[in-house]
Amino acid sequence: MLLIGFGVMFMGGCKGDPELRSTTYDLKVTDVLGVSGTVTFTETSPSIATISITLVGSPVGTHPAVLSMNSVVEGGIAKIILNPVDATGKSTTVVSTMTYSQLIAFNGFVKVVKSDSESNIILAQGDIGGNEITNINKSYPLATLGNFGVSGTALFEKRVNGNTLLTLSLTGTIAGDVYLSTINLGSIASVGGGPVVKTLQLVNGTTGKSFTNITNLNSGIAITYDNWLVYDGYINVYQSTDLSGTVICRGNIGSN
Repeated sequence: MLLIGFGVMFMGGCKGDPELRSTTYDLKVTDVLGVSGTVTFTETSPSIATISITLVGSPVGTHPAVLSMNSVVEGGIAKIILNPVDATGKSTTVVSTMTYSQLIAFNGFVKVVKSDSESNIILAQGDIGGNEITNINKSYPLATLGNFGVSGTALFEKRVNGNTLLTLSLTGTIAGDVYLSTINLGSIASVGGGPVVKTLQLVNGTTGKSFTNITNLNSGIAITYDNWLVYDGYINVYQSTDLSGTVICRGNIGSN
């Protein structure tokens, strides 16, 4: 009878134990080829979370890590200093200042750098929480103008929090140059063109790339990924960093 009673009590205790929740995000190679990894948030208790980093291909030594505010393309100040990644490529930090639920909704990113003295060399980094990129996206062609030979695509990607990562990918740009790009109101066919509603990050002529995290227009009005899908607009890429420069590439977006 004692054995039976003990068995019932043991089974009852196990049945009530909550399962730990966890979410994993990718950390992508940045300045050092061959380095990648993951960061995992685990709910240790209702008020405590564990942040675990695993890197592969990292250089010998220990590497500082941080959870920062904003997205990777924006950069931001440190929110939580994490324990350094050790020689095995691992880092574990117990956090009591943010809960698991807050972390997976946070507007931030995780970054691992080479060393304290070489903090400008980023080994790997990745958006987390609300900044995670979903598989929902829309691409628009950008056609060349004149004899400049520059063309490409504008890729709008939806984040978990509804914000947008806009990536311009161009061919025909000149290494070492940078190019201004904007989103304008109206369509390409608009007489005289429309006013600039969003100034984008400069296109790197060497890579042909530009990355812009968009949460609002230049006026301060908030805009989501879903808004862009029906927006009356177009994109201009200019020959220089001046709005008065010649447009060398453009394409309609949204409802156009």
